[in-house]
Amino acid sequence: MLIETFADLTCPWCYIGKRRLARALDQRPGLRADIRWQPFQLNPDMPPGGMARADYLAAKFGGAERARQIYRVVEETAERDGLPLALDRIQRTPNSFDAHRLIRIAGRRGLGNPMADTLFAAYFMEGVDIGDRDALAATAERLGLDGAEIRHLLGTDAEAASVHAADSLARQMGLQAVPCYIFNRRYALSGAQEPASFLPLLDLGNEEPENLSVVAG
Repeated sequence: MLIETFADLTCPWCYIGKRRLARALDQRPGLRADIRWQPFQLNPDMPPGGMARADYLAAKFGGAERARQIYRVVEETAERDGLPLALDRIQRTPNSFDAHRLIRIAGRRGLGNPMADTLFAAYFMEGVDIGDRDALAATAERLGLDGAEIRHLLGTDAEAASVHAADSLARQMGLQAVPCYIFNRRYALSGAQEPASFLPLLDLGNEEPENLSVVAG
């Protein structure tokens, strides 16, 4: 069964949703799931070097206090899902384009989903600037990848076209918010739903023949 996850690495609800999908799949141990990460940039106009977190929060929420109120709910929800977020450690809001490229690069080595998990944890639990290429290379090393090679690849246009194509496809499909999960290119589920919400679609999709093509890498 093909499950395409449209998400952004700077979205805490995408991290929560990824964990909940994994929990749903644990309840269907006989299901063969091919999970493919599909990039969606929530802030496509973010400067390449990102921006100071305080400035971002002021622009998005009107200030740090309002942001703390909203993020308190996010942290409490994540904690119940076993994800101890530390949003106060984040000093910069990054441009996530290179991080999406890194997932594609890791995916060529069969490590796409582990790379996404590692980047989520680095950003939301440690405050790592996942828009910085040196930080991305160091994060990739946690999965046994060659940091020097990753740093070199990120200095090229490796996987840039595929990330742009997937992001464009998502917008053509009408996606305006993430996470969004597409099952066998037919059924969609939006938002960080509880694990039980995934189960009917997992069951429905698993009954169909696996004759689908891949979207945008």
